[in-house]
Formats: sequence, C-alpha cells, structure tokens
Amino acid sequence: MSHLEDFGALHGLKVLEVGSTASGPFCGRLMGDFGAEVIKIESPDGDPIRGLGHHAEGKSLYAASILRNKLNVSIDLKRSEGQELIRRMISDVDILIENFRPGTMEKWNLGFEELSRLNPRLIMVRISGYGQTGNYRNRPGYGVIGEAMSGLRDLIGEPDRPPSRVAMPLTDYVSALYGVIGALMALRARAVNGKGQVIDVSLIESAFSFMESFVPAYAQKGIEETRSGARLPNSAPNTIFRCKDGEYIHIAALADGIFRRLALAMDQPEIAENAKYKTQQARNSHESELEGLIQEWVGRKDSATIQQMLDRHDVPAAKIYKMKDIFNDDYFKSRDMLIDVPDGDLGSVTLAGITPKLSGTPGSIRWAGRKTGEDTESFLKKHMNLSDEKVSELIQSGVVFVND
Repeated sequence: MSHLEDFGALHGLKVLEVGSTASGPFCGRLMGDFGAEVIKIESPDGDPIRGLGHHAEGKSLYAASILRNKLNVSIDLKRSEGQELIRRMISDVDILIENFRPGTMEKWNLGFEELSRLNPRLIMVRISGYGQTGNYRNRPGYGVIGEAMSGLRDLIGEPDRPPSRVAMPLTDYVSALYGVIGALMALRARAVNGKGQVIDVSLIESAFSFMESFVPAYAQKGIEETRSGARLPNSAPNTIFRCKDGEYIHIAALADGIFRRLALAMDQPEIAENAKYKTQQARNSHESELEGLIQEWVGRKDSATIQQMLDRHDVPAAKIYKMKDIFNDDYFKSRDMLIDVPDGDLGSVTLAGITPKLSGTPGSIRWAGRKTGEDTESFLKKHMNLSDEKVSELIQSGVVFVND
C-alpha cells in the first residue's frame, strides 16, 4: 500500500495552525483528520476554546475533539523570540492557518509578505470577520456577527418572534470549510506554478454565501424573505409535526410523487387528488390547511410508529434527534461517526467521526486533543534541532510553555 492509503489523502503536508477559538482550529482539524501533520501553536494561556463547552476531570471535551490529530506547541507570539521561532519553522511549512484580526500577523512581523520571502511556496489561510480588505477590515468579528450582517440570522426563528440562532458556531465552521477548500485549490495551483498565495476568508461572506437565492430575488423584484419557522417556504409540506409522545418529526414531501406516497401512508389517498393539494403550487397556496391535516394524523401516533409508516412509503422524514437519539441509533456507529479514541487524561473519549468518506485514502483519528504545550519540548528539540540548553532558556524566559 502507498503512504496515502496508509496515512490519509493529505499525508506529507505540513500545516502550522496559529489561530484560536473555532474557525482556525476547525480548519486545522479537518486537515489533520486526513493525514496532514498539523502543529498547533497555542498561547501559554491556552486557546479560549478550552473554556467553551463541558469539561471532564478538568479537561475540555470540546478541545479533545477540535484539537485532535495535532501536535501542541505552546509559544508566546507576542514576544519577539516567539515570532522568531515561527519564522524558523516556516521554511518547510505548506499551509499556515490564522484567524486573528487583520494586521495582527503583520504587527508580529509574520505577515504573508515576510513569510513568503522565507518560503515562496507558502499557502496562508486567513480567516477574519470582514476579510483582509474593505471598509470594515479592522472591526472585531465573530461568526455570529457574520450571521447577523449577512442576513442569515433574519431567516432563523419564528416569524412572530425576534431572530434566533443555531446554538453552535455555525459560521465559524462554514468559514473553516471555505478555508480548507481554498487551501486545496491553492495547492493545485502551486503544483502548476510553484507559488503560494493567500486564502482570504471572511466570516461575513461565508454566511452571506448561503443567501445566494435571495440576492437576485431582491435585486430584480424587491422581495425580502424573512423568518418562516420550521417551514421551508414554497415547498409544502416541508416542516415539523408533533407526535403523540411529544417528539417532533420533520416531513419533507414537497414533490408531487412524494406527496402522493405521504397520502398513502396516511391512508388518505384522496387528498393527493384534491385540487387544493395536487400540485406543488396548489399546496403552497393552502399550506396551513394541509399542515393541519397532516398534524391531525401525526398527533394520533407516537414518533416511532409515524417513522415506520413513512419509511414504508419512502417519504423523507426524521424525528428531531437529541444527542441521546444519536447515540441510540445504530446508523451513526455503522458509519463510524461515533468513535472511541484513547485519551491520556480520560482513558477514552467518544468523538464525532470523519466526513467525507474517501474510499482509497480515508481519514482517521489518531489521538484526541492534547494539553496546552504537551509537545513543545519534543518538537523544539526533534523538529527544530534546538539544544537542551536553548530549550531550557526559552522555557525559563516564558517564550514557550511546557506542560509536563
């Protein structure tokens, strides 16, 4: 077998991650899952992501996942000696990931112009609130700010209530995906011209990219869509219904053929021939009335029974899962989406699996996220060839942090 088949599609790539919180670490995590050697440069104070989510025995469970498959080297980048260590590392780095406010890396003399002089093949993924250029480049920004400014936030929630949100860093994750996509495109270009480049990812623009269907609608017709709750507008029936046991199930029977199958599952085939419901346009015009009929049927049975009846008739539907449902559904284990990973502190920790699935060069989780500075000493000695004396000096001066 080749190295790629043994170690992943990105085996051989060296990635330096100097970002923090969600978008930078998730970008690096995706690359690490597929075999890239990812060195996370973490502040001695620790990545703020370690303070998010839940903890077990003092360890961040979020960090156990998003920092997995990475070497953890703790360097104070605010110190000139720490900045010099990055410059020394950069010669054989393929990709650098950072998600600081624009200008921060330049302030540290670690901007693309300087680093690319040291390594012309360097690809730099830069994730920021508003991008590296433009009127708002200096504003601070989080993913949720991107959702607000992009218009995405106005689509989330019930129409008669204020805008809501998804209770996780959605836009940070989307931006990280764009960062990975951009890096892979840049690698392809580099294979042709031998040159690196900057991947400029904006949290605002990443969220705004989801709004593509609404842009021409407003430009051409002045239409402003807003919140519609659990419904997807103009695709009835496509919403949630409450079952007898109090659980909710989402039914998406928007296409005419699927709606006919739904009518059969309901043992009411006649409604598929009713002029008010026969076509998609007609159903959209009588959406509330139709949803009332479906709710009456769903509300008489528990969620498991409704799911079985819909499955028998090939109607796309799923109960609104809670995490306990995910752990109880064999689907996730059958697809290796719940993986028990050895952990030096907890013994073992269950992490979300890898997506997408590659048939020839699949990804893998080799270890859970490590402690801040766990690999600092070994990395400086083995990978940077620093002497024991020099490493001790850096530790004593606080330029680097070692977690024993």
